[in-house]
Formats: sequence, C-alpha cells, structure tokens
Amino acid sequence: MAFGWKLHGDGTLLGPDDVVAPDERLSWGRTVGLGAQHVVAMFGATFVFPLVMGLNAQLAIMMSGIATICFLLIVQGRVPSYLGTSASFVGAVAAIRTQQHGDSSTVTGAILVAGVVLALVGVLIHLLGSGVLHKVLPPVVTGAVVMLIGFNLAPVVAQIYWPQDQWVALLVMVFTIVCAVAFKGFIGRIAIFLALVFGYVLSWVFDRAFGQITAFDAGAGKVTTHFRTSFGGIESAPWIGFPPHTELVAGKEVAGWHTPTFSMAAILVVLPAVIALIAENTGHVKAVAEMTKRDLNPVMGRAIAADGFGTVIASAVGGSPTTTYAENIGVMAATRVYSTAAYYVAALVAILFGLSPKFGALVASTPGGVLGGITVVLYGMIGLLGAKIWKENGVDFGNPINLVPVAAGVVIGIGGVALTFTDNFTLSGIALGTIVAVGAYHLARALAPAELKARADGALIIAPGEETYGDSDGIDDLYQDQPGGPDVRRH
Repeated sequence: MAFGWKLHGDGTLLGPDDVVAPDERLSWGRTVGLGAQHVVAMFGATFVFPLVMGLNAQLAIMMSGIATICFLLIVQGRVPSYLGTSASFVGAVAAIRTQQHGDSSTVTGAILVAGVVLALVGVLIHLLGSGVLHKVLPPVVTGAVVMLIGFNLAPVVAQIYWPQDQWVALLVMVFTIVCAVAFKGFIGRIAIFLALVFGYVLSWVFDRAFGQITAFDAGAGKVTTHFRTSFGGIESAPWIGFPPHTELVAGKEVAGWHTPTFSMAAILVVLPAVIALIAENTGHVKAVAEMTKRDLNPVMGRAIAADGFGTVIASAVGGSPTTTYAENIGVMAATRVYSTAAYYVAALVAILFGLSPKFGALVASTPGGVLGGITVVLYGMIGLLGAKIWKENGVDFGNPINLVPVAAGVVIGIGGVALTFTDNFTLSGIALGTIVAVGAYHLARALAPAELKARADGALIIAPGEETYGDSDGIDDLYQDQPGGPDVRRH
C-alpha cells in the first residue's frame, strides 16, 4: 500500500477509542490539518540541527520532505514516520570542522557514506533478521556510543556558542528546562522550538535595551562589537526560490547546496553515528508496532534501509542527515491517527518551506547565544540517552566484560584521545572511542570465563526513548512518566 488509502468510516473520528490505521485516512480537510501538525512537530529540531552543524537549514527542510516521501514508498506505507534532521551526527560534524578543519562538502561526503552503510545494514537485517544486530551491538556498546556522541559536544558549547552571548544563553537554557518540565503534552514536546523563538525575541529586546555586544562572533571568527540580531539578509531574500549554492563571503563559508567530497578521516569520525541511527529506527518501528497493534518486525530492515537512503539523497546535494522523529510519533499517539496520508501532506509542506529563501534567511540569522542555551541542554540529553539504554536493558557494570572496555571507549571518545598513524591519518574522539568500545567488548567477551559471559547477556537493544516513542533529540524521553502522555511502553 502506497497511495490507496481507505476512507475511515465517514472521514471523522467517532469516539475516544477510534483509531485510524496507516492504510486509512480521514477526510482530506482533516488530513491536511493533521499534516500541518506534523510539520510543526518536526519543525524546530529539523532546522536547529543543520544550524549547529553549519549546513543550510532551508535545504535541510526541503530534503527532509523528499526523504520522507522516499521512506514511505520503501516501507510501502506500513510504518508512518517523518524523517527529520538527525542529531546523532552533530558531534562528528563538530569534530570534522574543528579538529580536521573540514568544510561542508567534506561533512556531507562523510554523512553520505554513513547513509550508504546504514542502508546496507537495513538490507542485511531484512535478509538475516534482527538477531545479528543484537549480537554485534549489544546494549552496553550501543549505550556507550550514544553517550560519547553527546558528551563529545561539550567543548563546542563552551567554546563556540556560549561565549557569543552568555546571558542570553543562560536565559534560553532556563526557559528550555522550564518549558520541558512544566508543560505536558505537545507544548513540552516542542520545548526546543519554543526556546529558539524565545531566544530570538529576547536577543532583539536586548539589542533595543542595551545596544551592541562585544563578544565572540562565530561568523567573523573573533571578538567583535555587533548587534545580536540582524535582519538585512531576511529583507533582501526573495520569497520563492531554490536554496542557494555554497559560497565564500568575506573568506567564510556560507553553506548551501553543493556536491560532497570524500575524506577517509572524516568518514571514520562519522560512521559511529550509524549505531545510534540503528537504535533510533529500531525503537521507532517497535513503538509504532505497539501503538498500531501490528507486527512490523518483517519491515524493520526496510525502515532502517529507507532512513539510510533518505540520508544518502539528502547529503548528495549538501543537505542534512535524516532519522525517524519522535515528535511525530507523539502527534500520532495523541490523535490516534496513524494514516501515512498525513505524512505525505507534511512532506509536501516541508518541500514548500524549502522553496522559500526568505525562510532560510530567517533561520540562518538565529543569534549564537540562543543556540548556546539550546545546545547546552540538547547535547547533554543526547549523552544521557546512552545511560538510559544501559538502565532500560539492565546492563550489569559489576561484570568486567561490560565495565572495562566500555570505560576505555567512553573516556577516549569524550576526552578526544588521538591515535596517530601517519601525518595525514589520525583516529580520535568519537571514531576511536567507538572502535575501542565495540572491539574491546567483543575481545573481552571472547577471553572471559563462561560464568562472566552468562552474566553479561542482557536484554535486546531498547533504543533511546523506545519506552515512550523516542528518537534523536531526546525531548520525549523527559515525558515517559508524565500524565496524559501515550503509554506505549514495552515490558
């Protein structure tokens, strides 16, 4: 089933327990309204993550719509999902830009290769079953990789975003925390987006009240005196048009669409994010299966491969990596409408947003201090999702098989430990930490006595947020016990 939706009843929801299946739809008017809700749900994270990765947000929004359509076609409409920008690559991209001095084409080239690898993993899972995945990547290893991806970003916040406007960053951080925990339901789920709007308005108010600020300017790469907000680019941008091509302005790269280039060092840094994406997609499919009461295990491999394909086509033109989005599962759970027709509508709306350069200019003008307040929360949550995987799977760190190799991998990844092979090739940070965590775990398991091996076996991987409906940005993980939220836990 791709486009042949059956009309659900008379096109309306009839009662509190009424459910619209993926192959059904409501009236087209209601379907368009639901599609608009999905756009709002994915909107904030989908353009925030390109900003912090130095990629073009207008292009990311447009390609997310195209990738979503491809995903729905590949899974034959059986798994309703929106593919927004993935946060799992943020740490690797920061490392490529700061440690390897790579540009956007190097970044997207590495992401494209990761997308190919993810697609191939999906094909293997489809052919061999998901058991092989859990043997190669047990929960103790998956949690470690997710943790080091998040915590590796701490220097980026401290050195790049926070210094641009420490007081705005502090207030945005507090607003994000308050919004995330004080409001249940949809408002809490879009805390990042609301914090971005709050920070933008706050920066404008501070410009009017206090004038220019003397602080680090990421665009200039040095301390300058400048206004926090600038609207010149927004006023001059046309309403309709394709995203711009990547160009150099005053010696600084302004990212747009471009063709990727390939660097083995950058590829090795990015590849660990594939592990996080596997966990994310696994959790997504299981959560949707629970909510729709359908067996989606046969389509698990297709879903993972489809996300890989979406990442490939997005990065091939300079866009951002994609992943299934928890925010949109939250919309489905709240409305009990799982129709893929609404996701096609959302994808088309996203493509229209991507065809507005004025929208792209507005997003690109986000003050750095605002991103500082958002990322200090966001990056920490990504790291803590690794600990959540350990907890939910009952990982026993009293067992040295689990403790010793993972301890080494996490410290190497977070601390930026480097292993230099030649003048042109060095393994460090996330890449080296992942290799150590995975390789040393399997080495330790091979050498350990039988009784330790038996105690090292835990539950299968529960992806970040699978207890609820989790995904890359981790926002939904804050609400797993909130009243009024959908209960789709798997025990």
